[in-house]
Amino acid sequence: MKHKLGFIGCGNMASAMIGGIVENQILHSEQIIASNRSEGKLKAIQQQYGIDVTTDNITVATEAEIIVLAVKPIFYEDVIKEIAKNVKKSQIIVTIAPGIDLERIGYLFGQDMKIVRTMPNTPAMVGEGMTAACYNEYMTQEEVTEVCRILDGFGKTELVPERLMDAVVAVSGSSPAYIYILIEAMADAAVAEGMPRDQAYRFAAQSVLGSAKMVLETGKHPGELKDMVCSPGGTTIAAVQELERTGFRSSIMEAMKVCADKCKK
Repeated sequence: MKHKLGFIGCGNMASAMIGGIVENQILHSEQIIASNRSEGKLKAIQQQYGIDVTTDNITVATEAEIIVLAVKPIFYEDVIKEIAKNVKKSQIIVTIAPGIDLERIGYLFGQDMKIVRTMPNTPAMVGEGMTAACYNEYMTQEEVTEVCRILDGFGKTELVPERLMDAVVAVSGSSPAYIYILIEAMADAAVAEGMPRDQAYRFAAQSVLGSAKMVLETGKHPGELKDMVCSPGGTTIAAVQELERTGFRSSIMEAMKVCADKCKK
């Protein structure tokens, strides 16, 4: 094979993954190839990262050891039908589509392919992605380790059983959108109190970043960390009381349930 890694589709997620992999020197740029219908997108990513590009999906399918299907889920069947006759059983297929399981991908290829199902998220664009992965029985442990090494190039990766992938979509795949709404709402409230908007976004975003880091690095339960901020009779507990009164916690849980249910369907 001419390339170690190939992307079929070169949208935001693929660009984020490629950026992290190249910038963190997981692979050299000449080891990566990407295809896309838009020559403009291909030219931009080629100039930025120095990878090989093509408008032909079959070129990627025949030249890459590991093929990432980075198109929208509705196009998976068409793309797989296009490349199925050109791939070999020795190649590895990586998917990033919610709701399409390993069995379905194998059926679409019509042969016993090595398949890794993943669910990354958009913070991969800044090297802080969270990716879940599961794989089928044709993968060796060495191959799984190599795929995870590549996925770690743009954040953190954890192996999960496939039955948890719908939960993963809700808790990490889609959740950046929830956090952006939270940051926007916090900034709007600060603007209402007289703070300049740019400054409000910085304060809100940094508070979210720092809070997340506290959870990851201290190992303390989020509830314990919340209690540390809530002084008796203070401003924070008053705000928390209002959040509970208006169903903040329940709203998040219900939104994630809807997200997971949509994925299952």
